[in-house]
Amino acid sequence: MTKKLQQSVTQTSAAQDGMEQNLSRRRFLNTAGCAAVGGLMVAAGGTLLTNKGAKAEDPPAAPPLPWKYTELDPLEAGKRGYKSYLEKGG
Repeated sequence: MTKKLQQSVTQTSAAQDGMEQNLSRRRFLNTAGCAAVGGLMVAAGGTLLTNKGAKAEDPPAAPPLPWKYTELDPLEAGKRGYKSYLEKGG
């Protein structure tokens, strides 16, 4: 081989050795995790942003109450609550 080509090969293999030594397990897992999450976001984002047949249905009607509604007097309710609190200790 020529001297220039041999230096180039030596530099390339040295650079690859340096990359292998600098890649820690933590850095690899972090990069792989980011790539996986990014891929999922891209895959899910495409389906979330499209509006294919996503129609909101009307909610079902509420069932009737089993008792008759009566209006309460706020002062009487307050008196009863205060009295019950004192008698039963909270």
